[in-house]
Amino acid sequence: MFSAEGLDVSLILSPSTAETAQGLIDGRADVSFGGPMRVLMHHNKAKLNNEVSELICFAQVVARDPFILLGRTPNNNFNFHDLLNNKLAVAIDVPTPWMTLQDDLSRANIDPKSIQRYPDALMHENVNNFKNGKIDLVQLFEPFAQELKETGAHIWHRFASRGDIAFTTFYALKSFTIDNREICEALVRVMNRSLNAIQSMNNTEIAKIIGPGFFPDLSISSLSSIIEGYKSSRVWPSRTDLPPSAFVKLKAALLSGELIQFDIPYDEVVDTELSKAK
Repeated sequence: MFSAEGLDVSLILSPSTAETAQGLIDGRADVSFGGPMRVLMHHNKAKLNNEVSELICFAQVVARDPFILLGRTPNNNFNFHDLLNNKLAVAIDVPTPWMTLQDDLSRANIDPKSIQRYPDALMHENVNNFKNGKIDLVQLFEPFAQELKETGAHIWHRFASRGDIAFTTFYALKSFTIDNREICEALVRVMNRSLNAIQSMNNTEIAKIIGPGFFPDLSISSLSSIIEGYKSSRVWPSRTDLPPSAFVKLKAALLSGELIQFDIPYDEVVDTELSKAK
């Protein structure tokens, strides 16, 4: 799809999520694929230092929270008060899962500090901790959740039910989006075609395309199940438009969790016009 738009794209893995924004600033990359949370953090840090951040988001790519809560026993009537009776292993690989969960708890009139948390560990470590019986309740994204489902774990809650929260977008330096507008518009067109393909193709077709290159250790049936779960919970949007309501929901969670201290305006962080599907 990139070549059809005349784009020559080199995919580079960032050494860490925190390093991604710095790579854009240093000129090691032109456009990043990641969470607006990082952009908001960068703007917040700039304001603390009386500076201006040049980072800007465009095009919503993952609309909803892909994280999943799993337990050892079924719970078909989950509510957040159920967390008060269980120790929880939180996904700490990035800040967003806990930021959004603690905001959910506050909105349910539960003090986030009242939750009993297992000692922090990375998701792949918590998968093993769950299998070894050390964890009863765990927050994961795919394919870790599927791995535990196939060993008998039960889904308690999909955080996607929170609604659109601008979980993942493109972001770049504002100067790059101005000076290379046609390139950025082409990226958005490619992403819209990709989102349309996700909605129109069946899960097995998608799994057969992405499995060999990205998930060689997963069976097609497992990957199809993951795709079905994400599609049915509308993790992927139907188009790249990035509405203020989704951005505000994410920002509110970061503010309530004290990850950021400034109420940063939507217009400072999002290029609305560039985000629109055309």
